[in-house]
Amino acid sequence: MFTTKNTNMRFLLSGVVIIFVSLLPLSAYAQVKDTLVKKLDSMQNAEVKPEDKPIIDVNADEYTSKTNITFKGYFALLGTDMYQEVKSPLHATKKTWLIAGGFAAAECILYFTADKPIQKSVTEFMGDNPGLHNISQYVTDFGATYEIYVLAGFAAYGLVFKNDKAKTTVLLATQAYITAGAVSEAVKYITGRVRPFYGDNPTNNIFLGPNIFNGNNPVGGFNSSFPSGHTTAAFSAATVYAYEYKDQILIPVIAYSAASLVGVSRITQNAHWTTDVLAGAALGYITGKQVVNNYHRYARLRSGKEFKMSYQFNMQYNNGVFMPGLVCKF
Repeated sequence: MFTTKNTNMRFLLSGVVIIFVSLLPLSAYAQVKDTLVKKLDSMQNAEVKPEDKPIIDVNADEYTSKTNITFKGYFALLGTDMYQEVKSPLHATKKTWLIAGGFAAAECILYFTADKPIQKSVTEFMGDNPGLHNISQYVTDFGATYEIYVLAGFAAYGLVFKNDKAKTTVLLATQAYITAGAVSEAVKYITGRVRPFYGDNPTNNIFLGPNIFNGNNPVGGFNSSFPSGHTTAAFSAATVYAYEYKDQILIPVIAYSAASLVGVSRITQNAHWTTDVLAGAALGYITGKQVVNNYHRYARLRSGKEFKMSYQFNMQYNNGVFMPGLVCKF
């Protein structure tokens, strides 16, 4: 039972969080002296078309003292990550909007046809197999508490073996974690979706909207289901690992497999609907990829290599005539 005191306290805390999240990227972007933020943002704007994006080099020799993330650089990157995350729809390509529209349509179909049946089946299955509950809880913690241990272990490896790439990856994973978490909490607050466990039965599949308008408990209460925060966090970090170590087959497989298990555990714990988990996975992936891209812009600036160019010759057919063509990618 939620008391009025708890409701007011949670409302106040959620308001503070949202205000902080809103002001942080703007304050970072508004720093007059820190031109790094504006340069990163300008480079991001110049990379709208997928075919124009620079090739990301993840070879270990690319992570040097020049490209290391400094204390100031960490917060400049974090502020830019959040700023770019918020304004990314303004620079989305037609292809991106088509993909987003398709995903939204799929989510709507699942919402009306599959969310309740899946949750009901899973709840009954877990009820018949109580021994799986502890295992599910253990897995779900890897999307929150235990993630710290994973990051600490990776950081220790980087420090002990003086591996700059490993240390950089940990810092990027924390940025993805923070950025994805902030956006996830904001979306939770806006949508106000009721969790499946409310009322001990998966029938409350509704969106209440922002708490300020309906008087219900703010984020952290029963109407903070969409998207799944654990899944968002797990996929944001997993995407950083997968992209930074894309040249090693096992790491992306392990990273995404672990994140997927976290998502499934949120359903088996009866804490989220299937569409919550899918939305969290998508948000986490987008955030992780954006953080990685932003770092490699930072690395090019720090190393003095702002753009990498490649040329490709081809033949083009126009009005019955074959003509040589030149494509420049940077």
